[in-house]
Amino acid sequence: MAEQIPPYTMGDLGAEAKRHAPAAARNVTFIGDVLEEWLPAKGLVLETSSGTGEHALAFARRFPNLEWQPSDPDPLALASIKAWRQEAGSDNLFGPLMIDTRDGDWDIDRADVILSINMAHIAPWEATLGLLDGAKRLLPAGGQLIFYGPWRADDVETAPSNLAFDESLKERDSQWGLRRVEDLVDEAGVRGLDFCEKRLMPANNMMLRLRRR
Repeated sequence: MAEQIPPYTMGDLGAEAKRHAPAAARNVTFIGDVLEEWLPAKGLVLETSSGTGEHALAFARRFPNLEWQPSDPDPLALASIKAWRQEAGSDNLFGPLMIDTRDGDWDIDRADVILSINMAHIAPWEATLGLLDGAKRLLPAGGQLIFYGPWRADDVETAPSNLAFDESLKERDSQWGLRRVEDLVDEAGVRGLDFCEKRLMPANNMMLRLRRR
C-alpha cells in the first residue's frame, strides 16, 4: 500500500520546530539504496518539497561528497528543516530555500540533480509541471530529475490499495491524486528531459529517473 499522509508529530520542547514524518523513517533506506546507484559522485542535489527535513539530513549524511539543498513552500516545513540541520551540523546540508515549484523564479540558478519525494500526488498537477520547467532551467546536460512516490503506469497493475489511496486523495482535494508515468514522460519530453528508468519500490511506490538532454 502506498504511504499515507499522517499528521506530522512535533519534537520535544527543546526542539519545538522539528517535525517527524513516520513514512520518512520507513522509506529512507530504500530510497537511499537506489540513489546510491543513480547519484553522481559529486555535485549539488536540490530536494524540492523537503517536508520535515528528515530525508535531507539522512541523505546529506549518507552522501558526504554531495551538497544537499533542501527546499519547501511551507514556512513550518522550513522551520523544521532548519531545526534538523542545526542539530546535525552537517557541512554539506545547506539551509532551506522557500520554493513553490509552480513559481517560475526559484532562488537558485543551478543543480546537478533535482529530487522530489512524495510530492506529485499531494499537489496540483501544475506543481509537477513547474518542477519539470525548473529542471529544464537548472539542470545541465546529463543532469537528473528523480521522483519517488506512488504512481500509475500502463505497464504496471495498480494495486487495489493504491486505487483506494487515489480516491481518498481526490476526496480531500480534487487537484490531488496519483499521476500517470506516461503523462509525466510526455510533458518531460517537450522540456528536453528524457525518461531513463522506472524502479518498483516497496509499498507500491516507484522511483523515476529522467535526464536532461
